[in-house]
Amino acid sequence: MPWLRCVGYFVIAYVGLVLMLLFLENKLVFRPSSAADAWVPPPSPGIEDVTLTTADGTRIHTWWCPVSDSDQAILYCHGNAGNLSHRGGSIVKLSRILGASVLIIDYPGYGKSEGIPTEQGCYQAADAAYAWLHEEKKIAPHKIMLYGASLGGGVVTDLATRKDHRALILVKTFTSLPGVASDIYWWLPVPKRMLMKNQFDTLSKIGSCPRPVFIAHGTADRLIPHHHGAKLAEAAKEPKRFLSLAGADHNDPLSEEFFTSLKEFLRLHPVDMP
Repeated sequence: MPWLRCVGYFVIAYVGLVLMLLFLENKLVFRPSSAADAWVPPPSPGIEDVTLTTADGTRIHTWWCPVSDSDQAILYCHGNAGNLSHRGGSIVKLSRILGASVLIIDYPGYGKSEGIPTEQGCYQAADAAYAWLHEEKKIAPHKIMLYGASLGGGVVTDLATRKDHRALILVKTFTSLPGVASDIYWWLPVPKRMLMKNQFDTLSKIGSCPRPVFIAHGTADRLIPHHHGAKLAEAAKEPKRFLSLAGADHNDPLSEEFFTSLKEFLRLHPVDMP
């Protein structure tokens, strides 16, 4: 019967589309630029190249932006596209406003880092960076701020559940990757949480973070909708603050309101020596 043939074609097309998305998942999640493809020189002569080795032996590249008279540091994990050199201006501004040194990392397969990007590889890169700050630079755990932008928010939230820190700062971050997939592919009624290899389940972890949490999200974010940030803020423990960035899209530069609010939040919620 013609209608049965149509149903059969639809099922075949549907299954084929699901399989294609599964096959392309890593390319959709991780969009690295190698140093050969796209590289921006450091915006400051004081920025240093540092190479770290993760638990599985992968060598990752980082930039260290030191502040000589500061005992505080920011571990910066960036989003899923490009490489760390594209965030040079951001780390210099963040360092200047907060008066803290910044270590920004590239994940495996990004920039000058070895390997290929995976969820576990991102976590291991953050672990290696945290260990370097604490063990090599002798920065006390309660002086290390964990800063994650977009995908990086999933990375630092996982770290924050396992390592002590000064504060957790999430900017334009998702509840989970399957949650983002549900927003983008809303027309595809598949159990994305069961099918996707990469989870970055930030929502299930953020309630286990014991330190102050600052979350900022744009109200006009077309990649990771604003409700992701709101849900994360709802699940986080006090002290916390959720800053809605009015009219801001995902790739818009951060406003002065963001930096002013973040600095004030950190001033109001210091972390004492354990």
